Amino acid sequence: MNFNTNIRFLRKRRGRTQDDMAFALGMKRSTLSGYENQVAQPGIEALIAFSRYFSVAIDTLLTVDLTSLSESQLSQLERGYDVYIKGSNLRVLTTTVDSHNNENIELVEEKAKAGYATGFADPEYIKVLPAFQLPFLSRNKKYRSFQISGDSMLPIPDKSFVTGEYVVDWNFIRSHQPYIILTRDEGVVFKIAENKLKEEGILSLHSLNPLYDPYDLQASDIREVWKFVHYISSEMPEPNRERDALSDTVKQLQKEVQAIQMRLNL
Repeated sequence: MNFNTNIRFLRKRRGRTQDDMAFALGMKRSTLSGYENQVAQPGIEALIAFSRYFSVAIDTLLTVDLTSLSESQLSQLERGYDVYIKGSNLRVLTTTVDSHNNENIELVEEKAKAGYATGFADPEYIKVLPAFQLPFLSRNKKYRSFQISGDSMLPIPDKSFVTGEYVVDWNFIRSHQPYIILTRDEGVVFKIAENKLKEEGILSLHSLNPLYDPYDLQASDIREVWKFVHYISSEMPEPNRERDALSDTVKQLQKEVQAIQMRLNL
């Protein structure tokens, strides 16, 4: 049971003394000290009090070693995204850190995407993925990069690497914004999302390339969601020939209007 180490860890993380926390919980400091040193076991009322104080579920306090979690995982818990409290499919993300306990950005290359679809929650799989750091991204958020394939998101080129920020609560998915989504049947997809989860229990997914039709994805088919941050490619984006043709037409019309105006002024 991890209860004693967890409450000591969370207390120190908040910068609270035993006296501070004991007063807030309405118990004696010696009682709290007994819990932290595992010389006394809390009853159900005490467990409920600790759970409310830290906004962490009792199951988490008892069964999860919070000292082993990364900073972004702890931030998720502290923001209220606890799988046991939510009672949903939200979970603590499997992730890796560097030697200084900073979050890595794991890289899921094209050849690894099939394995990621089944190994995304397996720590043994995640830890063998290539990992790197980008100094201009926040250390308090979790990022992962995926290599995309195909032309459905042109002008972002085929084989580009897109980086996403992990989305814990899918209710915060913003419509008409790009997301990298791990699905049950299609694996990793990169699309513009329209959030209809509350109304219809679906995400409507759209491509930037108009040749591809939009389609709906049921919430039960979603495994992970990552908000698009940036992409890296060795190729220049294809020019927008339709836009260029329209620009040429407008320029020609402007010249013709100027010619007419000059004749009228003669």
